[in-house]
Parts: sequence; structure tokens; C-alpha cells
Amino acid sequence: MTTSNTSTTADSGLADTLSAGAEALGLALSADQQRKLLAYLALMAKWNRTYNLTALRDPAQMMTHHLLDSLAAVKAFAGARNVLDVGAGGGLPGIVLAIWAAEAEPQMRVSMIDTVHKKTAFLTQAKAELQLGNISVYTARVEQLQVEQLFDVITSRAFAELNDFINWSNHLLQPGGHYIAMKGVMPQEEIARLPPGWKVEKTQSLQVPGLDAERHLIFIERS
Repeated sequence: MTTSNTSTTADSGLADTLSAGAEALGLALSADQQRKLLAYLALMAKWNRTYNLTALRDPAQMMTHHLLDSLAAVKAFAGARNVLDVGAGGGLPGIVLAIWAAEAEPQMRVSMIDTVHKKTAFLTQAKAELQLGNISVYTARVEQLQVEQLFDVITSRAFAELNDFINWSNHLLQPGGHYIAMKGVMPQEEIARLPPGWKVEKTQSLQVPGLDAERHLIFIERS
């Protein structure tokens, strides 16, 4: 089999995995959303050869561990208008959320912040190539970020301990807003160390198609 045919077969396999995964998650993705998610995965795999955006190298693993992992959380953001993804890295969940929201939640804007220039350069490139007009990208430390409009939801995926996450970013959360932290195993010890004035509103267990690992969303608000 030629390299071209092998590539086509791999691309077809990824498309099938995405389609089946979205169906299992109860997400009705349009053809355009699926196309953009696959283009994002291809772009991440391409940049990853040089910039080390993720430790994973196999696109099939990246599909399950990154794309479907992020897609499993998107419904939790329904109704949000202004979302900040802290420590966005390669755009997880920010880019995935923005692709989904462009059609599912058209009022939503997604901002992503990271301190690493090569990562925010990738995010800026992804925004341009995927024509995502609902995205803003910041290269900065979150504790130093100042914005005109505060965020109603602040999220992160495997960014920092909950205590630090809240202490560094709570100046950016609007009154009545909340955090959605994406975690693996339920972080009971981190929850016990939440800063004074904050409480867990609820937790949600996620089942990621094809991934045999614990995933949880932790919703945190001012007490």
C-alpha cells in the first residue's frame, strides 16, 4: 500500500472514531464541525513534531485522549457566554469548545491563555486556519491578565491544583460566575484545600468513549 493510501485509511479511521465518539456522547456534530475537529487534530500532530505540544504522538491516541476527552465536557458549558481556558496548551479544551460552540452556542466566546509562546503561536495559527472568529488568545501569566469583560466560566484541563487555579485567576471571574475544572481521578484532597470563600457546587463523572480512565468535572463557585 502506498503512503497516500495508508494516510487516507488512517484519516478515514479517525473520522469514524470521531463520529462514533460524538454519537456515544450524545453530540450532534455537523459535517463542518467534524471537518474542523479533524483539521485541528492534523494541525496539532503536524506542529507536535517540532513544538512538543503534547506527549502523545499517535493521532489515534490524540483523538481519544484529547479530542473526545474534551468533547465529553462541552455540554457542561451550555449557556456560557464568555469562557477562559487557563493553561490552554495545545487548545484543550479551548479549541474543541470553540468549534462546538460556533454552532451549538453561537453567543459564546472562548479565550485561551498560556505562558508559552510556541503554544499560543499554535493557538493563533489554529484560529486562523480553522476560521474560528469566537476565539481570543493571550500569552501571559493568568494572575497578571486584565480584561475589559470578566468571564462567566473559567476552565482548565490538568493545569494546576484547584487552590492555585482559583487564587491565580479569581480576579477574572464575574460575580455569579463559576469554575469548571477538568480532572482525572476525583481530587478529594485538592477539594479539601480550596481557598476560603469557595465551595464545590457539584461534580460530574465523565465517560470518554474508548478511554478506560476516570474523568471528572469539578464545578466551583463563591460560597
